[in-house]
Amino acid sequence: YGFINTCLKSLVVEKYGEETWEKLRLQAGVQDSFLTFEVYKDEITMQLVDKACKVLGVPADTVLREFGKYFFEFCKRSGYDHMLRTLGGNLYEFIENLDALHSYLSLSYQEMNAPSFRVEKNEDGSMHLHYYSDRRGLCHIVPGIIGAAALDFFNIEISMKIVNQTEEEERTGKKEHIVFLVTQTPLFPCKERNEFSSSSRCLVDSEKQFENQLNKEDLEKAKNASGDRGDSVCPVKKSHWKTLRGIITLGKGKLLRGFDPVYPKSLWIDTKTFCNGLPFHMVFDKELKVKQAGVSIQKIVPGLQTMGICLDQYFRIIHPEVPFTISSIQKFINSQFVFQTRREMMPESWKERPMLELRGQMMWMESLQCMLYLCSPLLRTLHELEERQMHIADIAPHDVTRDLILLNQQRLAEMELSNQLERKKEELRILSKHLEEEKKKTEALLYAMLPQHVANQLKEGKRVEAGEFKECTILFSDVVTFTNICAQCEPIQIVLMLNSMYLRFDRLTTVHDVYKVETIGDAYMVVGGVPVPVPTHAERVANFALGMIMAAKGVQNPVSGNPIQIRVGIHTGPVLAGVVGEKMPRYCLFGDTVNIASRMESHGVPSKIHLSSSAYQCLKYKNFEITERGEIEVKGKGKMHTYFLIRNKSATENEIMGRP
Repeated sequence: YGFINTCLKSLVVEKYGEETWEKLRLQAGVQDSFLTFEVYKDEITMQLVDKACKVLGVPADTVLREFGKYFFEFCKRSGYDHMLRTLGGNLYEFIENLDALHSYLSLSYQEMNAPSFRVEKNEDGSMHLHYYSDRRGLCHIVPGIIGAAALDFFNIEISMKIVNQTEEEERTGKKEHIVFLVTQTPLFPCKERNEFSSSSRCLVDSEKQFENQLNKEDLEKAKNASGDRGDSVCPVKKSHWKTLRGIITLGKGKLLRGFDPVYPKSLWIDTKTFCNGLPFHMVFDKELKVKQAGVSIQKIVPGLQTMGICLDQYFRIIHPEVPFTISSIQKFINSQFVFQTRREMMPESWKERPMLELRGQMMWMESLQCMLYLCSPLLRTLHELEERQMHIADIAPHDVTRDLILLNQQRLAEMELSNQLERKKEELRILSKHLEEEKKKTEALLYAMLPQHVANQLKEGKRVEAGEFKECTILFSDVVTFTNICAQCEPIQIVLMLNSMYLRFDRLTTVHDVYKVETIGDAYMVVGGVPVPVPTHAERVANFALGMIMAAKGVQNPVSGNPIQIRVGIHTGPVLAGVVGEKMPRYCLFGDTVNIASRMESHGVPSKIHLSSSAYQCLKYKNFEITERGEIEVKGKGKMHTYFLIRNKSATENEIMGRP
């Protein structure tokens, strides 16, 4: 189920970060998220584990053990804490009841294929844990889970080592059977040990004082009270205080040992009442011959009314997957057994009905050399009850299966609703992700048209105030003989030529961090120091201009077939900048600096970078090679002293062009 894959993702993200998970899942070729109640192929989980080993550089057994520890914590966080905590009072009982827990969970997770556990106690206090699974190679998860549970619930540190590993497919139907040797080490803090030993000394002193106070009358009463219970109960030999001491610790109220049950001499229930009161039970001997059966099970499996028939003729064992023999059943006696009726033994008219499954426990009766199977119908929903033409009345009033069917019906409805919500949530997450991607595209387009801070202000509905910049450097460029080229070419050829040229120039704006103001026809306008003031505005624009001259050599003149030539003009001075218009707003520059920069371009020379005197002043000590042009007549400005920028003495061509 998706729950497992979600846990694995959570482990990787929590311990190694989102980037590691993204890398891992891309290598494994799986989706980013998993639905809790959705069934996924085992290959997905196996692939994730395999890639985790490679990406993290950790052996598979270590990854699986870590996953086991984390899975235990993940289950607790997911609401299974109380369910796990109440499985048993010690580690043996906890492991013994894991199959029962899986059986209960399978009511909701109907496609679940859980492993099976069997535990044996050894004389030295250790245990042998038998692990059966349909999935090979995942056994190292078990020490992680069991170790975490032992430490958390029972304050015990355990060590688990594999003592046997066999293929079990023929015998149990499971592909893998691993036997672990489990040794336990209780963890007692020093303070607790001291308190325990001091309370023991106190117990002995108090016992002596209390015994002195007991009189003969109290002892006689204790004996009489015991005698009234019947001859089968042993007479009291200990003092009243010793009896109390055996049950509780002084002042603590903690039980030290269990109680001794009292059994009647003979069974006070007749056969008919027993079979009616427990309508789903069967007793069979070593040869599997049925000796006794409850009334409801006889109704559902009519063949059982013939006593002495063999049980395996009418039923097959579904869980645990063991051969139908007394010896196999005894090995798994602490497991829950699921029987299923055999279709071929049912009446002809029932052939279309789904086969009934029974779930319950086995109890070996040594004195009778017979096995008692106490069970209930394994039904998950009212629909399953109807399919088998059964009714709630067929189940004994004391049997919680009645409540379980009704509760599980409600639980499945809630799960379906939860599943739908989870699907909708996943759909919304994907839509949100796509929306975020589209938003980024829109923002990228907007930021290409307007400065980022200006675009953000416009998005927020704010008015963008015009800003004055004391000093910036403006560049204009145009194509030499552009009018003649236009006259001799098709419009599409002009568009292709300009697009090829502007793509090269646009890349250079990013390389040198200058702002592209606009393009009009063949004219290209760039500014440095606007909209973000920087002290190196002149150097940035100068390097950009050198890059333009180089880039233009790669653009072909559609008329002559030769590289195109451009003129470039640069001027430095103050400007006013602001947004003009509401529909298709433009970020425009105003001031005489713009006019002079334009004049530098129009009065320039092909394939040369024409500088004004103010631009020259900013660049003359900055490692640029500059030659003097002298005074020229500039339209509308009179005589101006200008210069040509030749090269950057400290930068290579690759650096200017932004190439590696």
